[in-house]
Amino acid sequence: MTDTLLEVRNLRKAFGGVVANDAIDLDVRRGSIVGLIGPNGSGKTTLFNSIVGQHAIDMGSVRFDGRPIDRMNVPQIARLGLLRTFQQAHVYEKMSCLANMQVSVSHTDEPVAAQFLRFPPAVAVRARELLEFVGLHDKCDTPAGNLSFGQRKLLEFAMALMNEPKMLLLDEPTAGVNPTLINGLVGHLKRANAMHGVTLLIIEHNMRVIMNLADRVYCLAHGKVLAAGTPHEIRSDPRVIDAYLGAR
Repeated sequence: MTDTLLEVRNLRKAFGGVVANDAIDLDVRRGSIVGLIGPNGSGKTTLFNSIVGQHAIDMGSVRFDGRPIDRMNVPQIARLGLLRTFQQAHVYEKMSCLANMQVSVSHTDEPVAAQFLRFPPAVAVRARELLEFVGLHDKCDTPAGNLSFGQRKLLEFAMALMNEPKMLLLDEPTAGVNPTLINGLVGHLKRANAMHGVTLLIIEHNMRVIMNLADRVYCLAHGKVLAAGTPHEIRSDPRVIDAYLGAR
């Protein structure tokens, strides 16, 4: 094993004549928490999609845990331990939280009913443990559609943890979350990193959150890496202030 878990080199992705990512270099050390900031339209979500195989890159390379993944699809990459969450939580609204947790283990295209027939009791035990871990222990039998927006994000986070990922890519985990729940959500992220050993790469617009959470921060602008460094270095970088922080 090397210290670098995710390595992105010279990544380029264009949509027609619009270059969303241009010569992106990014490294995430094993066990770290890395932030990804930048103005809207700077290419952050496109970079996430490129890393996890949601669309093919035009140039460059992506390596995860020492192996190339830039020609793999989403399920193949997920089975290696690299998963992502979304700005809008992806949950099965009519199913209970516990059922959502159980279904999240599988990366197959089988019907949901067929998947349920194969779940060993240990899966339900693990699901209940993780629901308790994120503070949803009393919501096991509650349909996911009845949860608040913040609770849905916690459920999606717990669903990702069901797969024992090596690394999670989180797309704006605090966006739209009630301010009273944000500290709790940040606490869950820190504990997942410390207790479960999950490496985190986080897109986040809440500067207070990312500067207090991340070990290292990358700032994108116009599809390029504008700056990279510690939170203190990024916070005081004139280029970042001019391009992003100063505009907020």
